[in-house]
Amino acid sequence: MFKSLNLSLVTSLSAALLLSACSEPEAPSAAIAERSAVASVPAGSCDQYDENGTALFGDLHVHTSYSFDAAAISTGATPEDAHNYARGGEIPFFPVNADGEATGRIKIDRPLDFLAVTDHGEFLGERALCSTEGSPVYNTEFCQGYRSDQRMGMMMLGSVITTETPARIPEICGADGSLCRDFAQSPWEMIQQISHANNEPCEFTSFVAYEYTGTPGTSNYHRNVIFRNESVPALPVSYIDAPIDSKLWSELDAVCDAATGCDYLTIPHNSNLANGRMAPYMKLEDTDAAKVAYAQARLEREPIMEIFQHKGNSECINGLSTVFAAPDELCNVEAVRRMGEDKTYATREFTSEGLVVGQASEVTAECDAGVNGSNGMLGAGCVHATDFQRSGLLVGLKEEQQIGLNPVKLGVIAATDTHSANPGGLVESDWDGAVTGESTPLQRLQPGLLTSGIDGNPGGLAGVWAKENTRDAIFDAMLRKEVFGTSGPRIRPRLFAGWGLDEGLCEANDMVSKAYASGVPMGGDLSAGEATAKPSFLAYAAKDPDGQMLEALHLIKGWIDAEGKMRSEVIPVATAEGGANSLCQLYTDNDFDPSQSAYYYLRVVEPETARWHTYDCAAIAEADRPEVCSNGTYPSTVREMAWTSPIWYQGQ
Repeated sequence: MFKSLNLSLVTSLSAALLLSACSEPEAPSAAIAERSAVASVPAGSCDQYDENGTALFGDLHVHTSYSFDAAAISTGATPEDAHNYARGGEIPFFPVNADGEATGRIKIDRPLDFLAVTDHGEFLGERALCSTEGSPVYNTEFCQGYRSDQRMGMMMLGSVITTETPARIPEICGADGSLCRDFAQSPWEMIQQISHANNEPCEFTSFVAYEYTGTPGTSNYHRNVIFRNESVPALPVSYIDAPIDSKLWSELDAVCDAATGCDYLTIPHNSNLANGRMAPYMKLEDTDAAKVAYAQARLEREPIMEIFQHKGNSECINGLSTVFAAPDELCNVEAVRRMGEDKTYATREFTSEGLVVGQASEVTAECDAGVNGSNGMLGAGCVHATDFQRSGLLVGLKEEQQIGLNPVKLGVIAATDTHSANPGGLVESDWDGAVTGESTPLQRLQPGLLTSGIDGNPGGLAGVWAKENTRDAIFDAMLRKEVFGTSGPRIRPRLFAGWGLDEGLCEANDMVSKAYASGVPMGGDLSAGEATAKPSFLAYAAKDPDGQMLEALHLIKGWIDAEGKMRSEVIPVATAEGGANSLCQLYTDNDFDPSQSAYYYLRVVEPETARWHTYDCAAIAEADRPEVCSNGTYPSTVREMAWTSPIWYQGQ
C-alpha cells in the first residue's frame, strides 16, 4: 500500500533548509572551477585503447538539487557532489537534522568510469525565479506558496507536466514564457561547466545531459537526453516545449547544430510505468509515410532504453495475452507491476483548499487496444506490451513487417535514477536510500512516494564496450548499441551471432577478435545466411571481480511466427553448479526459420543473495521491526543479473 504524501515531514524542517534547498544553484567550488573547462583527445590516444572494446561502467541517470522535485533537494547535493561521489569522494548524505544539514556521509565502493547528471530540464527557470530574492516574480502568490513547503512546491510545478498539453505558468513566466527561459540560462550553463570540469579523457568521462520529464496522466514518458560533447543547445528542450517524442527529436534537431559538432541521443526509462504511452506513433497521422518518418527519427536518435533502475525492472512481465511464452520467474525480480495484482496507490488533487490526498485501488490488467492508461508512476494503471523490453521488441518486429523499419529497435543499459547525487551506490548490504523518505532503515521499509521505499531497489549500472574512456568512444558505443545493463554487479557480458561460428571459440585466446571477424556483436543486425543455415551465438560473461560467482547464461529469443503471433522463449545455454568465474557457450538455434523475424539477447544470472531490505530489518531491534520484515510480502532474496543489447534478424 502506498502511503500519503507526508507534508508534515517537510514543514518540520527549518527555514534554513527550505531556502537553501530552493535557492539558485551556487557556482562550483574553486577546485572544480580551476580545472580545465573542456578536455579532449584524438581518437585512439588513450593508453588503454582496445580495438575489441573495454567494459566501462557508469550511470546515465542521476538527479541532484538542480532538479525541481523535492526528493532531490533534501540534502542540497549538487552536480559537483554527484561527480565527486562517482569518482570515489565522500559526500554529505542522509539523514538531515533539524537545522537542515545532512549529517551522514557516503562513499561509493568503487569509482565509476563515466557519468551523466540528468537533472530535469523542466522548471530550471521557474525555480530560479521563485527562489532568487529580488527576481521579478519573487513575491508573487505562486512563488510564496512554492517556497513555503518543498513537497507542495514540487506538486505545484509537477502538475504542469501531468497533462498532455503542458504550458508555462503565466504568473511567473510571463505570457510568452520568456522570463522562465531567461532565468534557466544560468543553471543550464552551470550544469555544463561542472560536466566539462570533470571530464578527463582516458580517466573519467562526464556527459552534459538532462531529463525530459513528460508525465501525462501520471504515466511515465521520461527520457534522458545525452550530448556527445561540449556543443549543446542554448537551453534544454523540455516536455513543455515538445510534449511528444517525435517533436522532442525534431526540436532538438533544430537547436543542436551539427555544424558545431552537436550530437545527441535519448534514452527512455521506466517503460514499466508507461501505461502504453511509450508505444510508437503517439499522436501521429495513421499513414505508412508518417510511421516510416517516425521510425527513421527514432532509429537515429533513440538507440537504447533503461531495462532496470530504482523504480523497477522493465525487462518483462508474465501474463500478456498478446505474447505467447512460458512464464519466466525472473520477470518478477524487483518488479513493481504484476498482472492480476490488486494495487493500492495514493491519489492527489489540488482544490481551492489545497492538496487533497486519498487512496484508490485497482487490479493490474492489460490496456484495451488503442487506449492508454494512467497512474503508472504510482505503480498503477494498465499494462501494454511496449511497457517492457522483451514484449516491446516483439512489437517492433511486427511493425517492421508492416512498414519495413523497426521503430522499437532498442539496446539496453541500466541506471540508478538516484535523486540524492549518489550514482552507482548499489551494494545491497549497504544501501542508504536514494530519495526523501529513505534516510533510515525504518523509512526504507515503508511504502514510499511513487515506487520507492520497500517497493524500490538500489538500481543498476550502464555498461559499454568502448574502445577507450572518452566521450566520443562511449557515445559511439551507445549509438551502435554495443552496451549492456546490470542490476548492480559489474558483470561483463558478451554476445555475438554469426553463420558457422568456430566451435572452439570459447577456448580460443583471441576469442573476441575471432568473434568480431566472423560475426556481429550485441546491438547488431545478423544478415541473411544460406537457405539451410542455422545461426550460432557466442554467449560469454565474466563475473564482477568483487562479486558473486555466475550461475547461468540465458539466451532470450523473440520472434514473429508464421501466423503473425508474437512469441518469446528463455533458452538456458550454460549453467554452473556452485558458480563460475566465467561462463562461455556456443549455441546454435536449430529451430531457426529464415522467414521469421527474430531477436536474441543474453541474460546473465547470479545465485540468490539477500535483498537490501533484509539488512535494514536486521538493523532494527526485533520488537520494533515492521511487519514487512516477517510476513513474506517481499522476497528476502534477489537475483542479480546483467542483460546485453539484442541482435536482430529480419525475416526473408
